[in-house]
Amino acid sequence: MAIPTIRWAIKRLADRGEFEVNVYPHRFGHTYACQLLDNGAPLDFIQGMLGHEKASTTQVYARLRGERRRELYRRYFLFVMATDQL
Repeated sequence: MAIPTIRWAIKRLADRGEFEVNVYPHRFGHTYACQLLDNGAPLDFIQGMLGHEKASTTQVYARLRGERRRELYRRYFLFVMATDQL
């Protein structure tokens, strides 16, 4: 399916009120990549699934976001602080 066709279909669904936020085809790819990454998929696998030629394009998804960043901070920073006090 061509990108313009996907955009058109999404716009029709959004106009009918089935989406509460603006949704674009890129957002689906971004969500897919982030879910793969959060579940432990390696970047080279994600790169292949998204069809990116350059690894740098895929590395954008490796940036930690919101709650995941806080979770890792609490897990590793608090762990280091606890072991320093031993």
